[in-house]
Amino acid sequence: MTALQNALSAEHATIYGYGVVGARLPDDQQRTEARTAHAAHQARRDAWQRLLTSLGATPTPAAGGYQLPFPVTSPTDATRLAAHLESRLTTVYADLVAAVTTPHRLTAATALRECTLRAHHWGAPDTAFPGIPDPTP
Repeated sequence: MTALQNALSAEHATIYGYGVVGARLPDDQQRTEARTAHAAHQARRDAWQRLLTSLGATPTPAAGGYQLPFPVTSPTDATRLAAHLESRLTTVYADLVAAVTTPHRLTAATALRECTLRAHHWGAPDTAFPGIPDPTP
């Protein structure tokens, strides 16, 4: 349950973050892509809420606001924030994949894959194992 609640909380924060991203992007293809990502995260949030409810848990509600990792004042900052949001979610979803059992593991792995692809799209560096920190030398 903890990993599912963490995934839900991370989706709440990401949805908030994409509101900031969309506000700072020009009205072009990037803003359209941000809207698409925002909708995907809303759908994922809703799915986690339904799953938690079906398991007898009370889904964690969204906060009134979230602290951004850096100021977002330009389109460049907005794309950097989108990459950050998606990269952060890969860590949450890697933990979820490890924590849940079948059939929920496939859903978590799909979420991990989708976030990895969006992170790459927004310019995040590629990693060998998304969501898992590189070992220190």
